[in-house]
Amino acid sequence: MRKIIIIDDEAAGRQLIKEYLEDYPELILLGEANNGVDAVKMINEFKPDLVFLDIQMPGMTGFDVLTHLEELPQIIFSTAYDQYALKAFEVHAVDYLLKPYTKERFKVAVERLAENTQENKARPLAESLLMDQPKSPERILVQSQNKLVTIALENVIRIEAYGDYSKLVTEDKTYVSNYGISTLEEKLNSSAFIRVHRSSIINLNAVKELHKYSKSYDITMNNGDVVRVSRGYMDNIKKLVY
Repeated sequence: MRKIIIIDDEAAGRQLIKEYLEDYPELILLGEANNGVDAVKMINEFKPDLVFLDIQMPGMTGFDVLTHLEELPQIIFSTAYDQYALKAFEVHAVDYLLKPYTKERFKVAVERLAENTQENKARPLAESLLMDQPKSPERILVQSQNKLVTIALENVIRIEAYGDYSKLVTEDKTYVSNYGISTLEEKLNSSAFIRVHRSSIINLNAVKELHKYSKSYDITMNNGDVVRVSRGYMDNIKKLVY
């Protein structure tokens, strides 16, 4: 069984999907919404497996909705606009239904669900919807077991390099970002996050104390973690000392 939510600003669009779903008893409809704001609330509350998602809606677009979700379900876009197809597949939607579509075309989309595991390999690209924002993001999508969740960057204590990826450490959990530490450094708010080592970025708001260590410093974070400042990044620390 898969839990389903329908998001479409047109009642006719929602009704059509509900009629087509009658042929698939394994797809359980949890609810529907007609705008992006309600869509975010509903998806975050009910955690569906699949969302039929319109793109042009009041409040926010379907792509905007994705950036506000705590977990990313599988997505089948259902829209009257063909110009968004490329972007839809860049975030690896299961399918892109162009209105008006037939029951046969709907069946093709449902059959494609079987080809997508819960760990949808496209999901890392959905993270780029957040990271591509022009200003420093307040939230970021990160891996948590077999799903992606959003976390507030203000809750991140430190970031460490993890091969081609990065680990984001919070008070109670460690998450994995699909971005490397240098990419994150470019996007983060530099007044809060500073690089102190080629493998470490710290949140200044989470620093407890600094200890002089030979010609460098050890930084103790609020959670007790100790981060060494490498000589190449000493200037970043010196700028903060008055």
